[in-house]
Amino acid sequence: MKKEDPRLRAAGKKTPKASKNEKFVKPADDDLKQYWKTGNMLYPVPAVMVSCKGKEEGDADNIVTVAWAGTICSDPAMVSISVRPDRYSHDLIEKSGEFVINLVTKSLTNACDWCGVRSGRDFDKFAETGLHKYKSEYMDTPAIAESPVNIYCKVVKIERLGSHDMFLAEVVGVTVSKEYLDEHDKFHLASTGLIAYVHGEYFALGARVGIFGYSVKNRSKKLEQKKAAAKKPTAAKNPTAAKNPTAKKKPKKVVVNKNATRKAAGKKSNRNNSGASSFAGGNWDSRKRGGTKRKAEY
Repeated sequence: MKKEDPRLRAAGKKTPKASKNEKFVKPADDDLKQYWKTGNMLYPVPAVMVSCKGKEEGDADNIVTVAWAGTICSDPAMVSISVRPDRYSHDLIEKSGEFVINLVTKSLTNACDWCGVRSGRDFDKFAETGLHKYKSEYMDTPAIAESPVNIYCKVVKIERLGSHDMFLAEVVGVTVSKEYLDEHDKFHLASTGLIAYVHGEYFALGARVGIFGYSVKNRSKKLEQKKAAAKKPTAAKNPTAAKNPTAKKKPKKVVVNKNATRKAAGKKSNRNNSGASSFAGGNWDSRKRGGTKRKAEY
C-alpha cells in the first residue's frame, strides 16, 4: 500500500492513487516537482586538475581542470576523463597518449578554478599558479607536487561522444604525499581536505556519515543479538536454584491470622475436653494439604 506523502498531507491534499497499470504516482498539479530540459545533474563530482605534456619539445606542460572524471574499471584499474575537442589540452593528451589526474584539496581550489578558465595557449599554468612539477618513474608527463594523490594514466581508447571526447585510460601508477601517512604507512585520504564540484560551486567534504557496508553490518549484529538472546535459558525465579539446580527448595512459611487461629482453637477446645485439639504445640495438622506439619508464624 502506498504511503501518504507528508508534504501533500501538510498542504491539506491527498496522495493520488496509482492505477494497476501505473508504475509511479504523479501529482495532478505537479506541485512536488519542476520539469527541466534534458541535462547532466549528476552531482557532486570530483574536481581534478589533469596535467599533460607539451606538444613539442620545449613547449610548456599544461594543466586542465576536469569535473567529468571517474573510475570505470577496477581490474585492470581504468579511469576516464571527458574533454571538449577545442580545448588546448585535448590535442596534448591525444598526441602523447598519457595524462596525470591530480586530486584537489581546499588549499588548491583557487589554482584549480584558474586552470579551468584560462587556456594553455596563452599561459604557462605551472608558472602562473606557482605549482611545482613532480617527475615520476611512470611517465614523462609531470604530476602536481602539491596534490596529495597523483594517478598516472595511459590512453587506450578515445570515444567521440559529441560535445566531449572521452579518454579511456589504464592506470599505470599512483603516488601519494608522505605527510598523510601514519606510523604504520596507512594513507589517510580523508585528512587531505578534498573538495567536490556541485553545479558550478566548489565544496569541501564534510564529516563521515558511514562506511561501505555499514548498513548490512548493523542489521547482522542486531540479528545475532536477537538469536543469542533467544538461545539463553530463562532466569529461574529462585536465584539459589539458578546457581545450584540440585539445591532443595525451602518450605514456604504459612502466615496464620492470629485472631482467627485463637478463635478456632477456642472452639475446638470446647468441643474436645480431653485437650486433644488439632492445634497443639504450635503445629498445624493440615491433613487436607498432604499431612505435612508447618509451623505457624505469629
